[in-house]
Amino acid sequence: MGTHVIKMPDIGEGIAEVELSQWHVKVGDLVVEDQVLADVMTDKAMVDIPSPVHGKVIALGGEPGEVMAVGSILISIEVEGAGNAKDAPAVAEPPKAAPVVEARPASVEHKPAPVAVKAQAPQARAADERPLASPAVRKHALDAGIQLRLVQGSGPAGRILHEDLEAYLQQGSSTPSTAANPYAERNDEEQIPVIGMRRKIAQRMQDATRRAAHFSYVEEIDVTALDELRVHLNEKHGATRGKLTLLPFIVRAMVVALRDFPQINARYDDEAQVITRLGAVHVGVATQSDVGLMVPVVRHAEARSLWGNAEEIARLATAARNGKASRDELSGSTITLTSLGALGGIVSTPVLNLPEVAIVGVNRIVERPMVIKGQIVVRKMMNLSSSFDHRVVDGMDAAQFIQAIRGLLEQPASLFLE
Repeated sequence: MGTHVIKMPDIGEGIAEVELSQWHVKVGDLVVEDQVLADVMTDKAMVDIPSPVHGKVIALGGEPGEVMAVGSILISIEVEGAGNAKDAPAVAEPPKAAPVVEARPASVEHKPAPVAVKAQAPQARAADERPLASPAVRKHALDAGIQLRLVQGSGPAGRILHEDLEAYLQQGSSTPSTAANPYAERNDEEQIPVIGMRRKIAQRMQDATRRAAHFSYVEEIDVTALDELRVHLNEKHGATRGKLTLLPFIVRAMVVALRDFPQINARYDDEAQVITRLGAVHVGVATQSDVGLMVPVVRHAEARSLWGNAEEIARLATAARNGKASRDELSGSTITLTSLGALGGIVSTPVLNLPEVAIVGVNRIVERPMVIKGQIVVRKMMNLSSSFDHRVVDGMDAAQFIQAIRGLLEQPASLFLE
C-alpha cells in the first residue's frame, strides 16, 4: 500500500491561495475516482476537487474556512501500489496527476459508486454536531419540521440529501418538539460559520456599502400593455421560440435607455479614480442558488433579440443553480438586474455590484385601481427600485434613466423602434 497526496491545484487567474469551503469526505472514508472530495472558493466561483484515484482517506490538510496556499497538501489517500507521496513535487504547483477541477457557483451532490453496506437504524447525532447538508436541504427540513441530526444521510461523508428527508418522512418519524407539543418552549441554538460562498457574498456586500455612495430611486410602472404583449407572444410563438418572462423585456428597455445614458453603463475604479464607460451592455442577472446569490452575465445584450436574451437568461440561471456556470460566466457585467419575482415586495434597496455604478431592481406586479382620464380602472403596476453610485451618477441622470425605462415599458412597441 502507498499514499497518494493531492495538493491544492493552481486554479488560474494568478490566484496564490484559496479558501477550503467544505469537505465531502472524512478520514476513514473509501473514495472512488472522480468522487468530489472538497469544495474550494476563489474570488469568483466555487470549485470542485475530485479524486483521481480509488482509496481510503487517511489525512485532511485543512478545516473548512481555512485559507490554503496553492501547492499545499489538501488530502492524503491510501492506495494500492506505491502512490506518489515519495516523489510529490514541493513547488507550489499541482502534481502531474492533479485532478481536473470544475468551476461552479454552487455545491453539486455527487454519489460514489454504490457499495453494499449493512442497513443501520438511524441514530441521532449529538446536539452540538452539525450534519452535512446543503442550504436547500436545510430549508426543506425546516419547512417540514425535521431536525437534521435525526436523519441518516446517504451522501458522501454522511451528507443529507433531499431523498433522505423524504425517506425520513415516509417512516412517519417526527421530533418530540414539533409532534408531541408544537408549543413547547425551545432553547436550542445553532452556530453557522460564515465561510465559502456566504463569506464572499458578505465581504462583497460590506465592501460595496462601505465604498460606494449608494442612493436609491423608486418609480412605479404600468405594465398592463407589456404583460398583454408578453402573453400574446407566448401564445403565438411560445411553442417554437420559448416562453418569455418579464426579464428580457426589461433587459431590452435597459439596452435602449442606456444609449442616452452611457454614464450609467460604466465601471468605476475608485483606487485609480477612473470611470470606464462601455458600449457593450453585459447585464448581470442576480440568481439565487443553494449557496447564495450568484450573478451570471448576459454578454452583449444589445446584440441579442428578445428571445435571444430570454434564452440566455434561462440558460445562465439554470447553470448557476445547478453549479455549472463557469468563472467567465460569473464576471464582467456592466450593469445588474435583480428580481425576486413574485416575492419581490413593494420596494427594495438593492446593493451595487461593484465596480458597476447601477443596479435595476424589479418588484412584484400587483393589480391596483388607477385613475386614467378620470376613470377608475384596474391596472397591473410594478415598481422599479434601483440603486446608483452617487460618486459617478447624479440624481437627475438616475431619475431620467429610470423614467426612460418606464416610458419604454409602458409603450412596449417603442422597445423595437429604431
